Amino acid sequence: MIAAARIGLIGVFAALGLFFTFVSAAGVIRLPDVFARAHTASQADTLGAGFALAAVALTIGWGPTAVKTVLLLFFIFVTNPTAAHAIARAAYEEGIEPWTQGEERR
Repeated sequence: MIAAARIGLIGVFAALGLFFTFVSAAGVIRLPDVFARAHTASQADTLGAGFALAAVALTIGWGPTAVKTVLLLFFIFVTNPTAAHAIARAAYEEGIEPWTQGEERR
């Protein structure tokens, strides 16, 4: 009973990770400017990686590898938003204007 619930939870986490990763990829392709693209990449991609790594941690159980997975998850949670902020700040300092309603996509 517990094993079946664990396998189900692993499947849900893996599916959610895949979903959020695809949403992030679609957002990077679809959104109009660098600021919106950086936002979606940092938000959805971090969430997708979080769910996928949670599925990995549940699959392998507790041990040294699970600790490494949790550390990797922490690293991703810190670096993805930081990188998106750096990209958006560099674009702003280069003079790239944010997209506004009514303009064509860039």
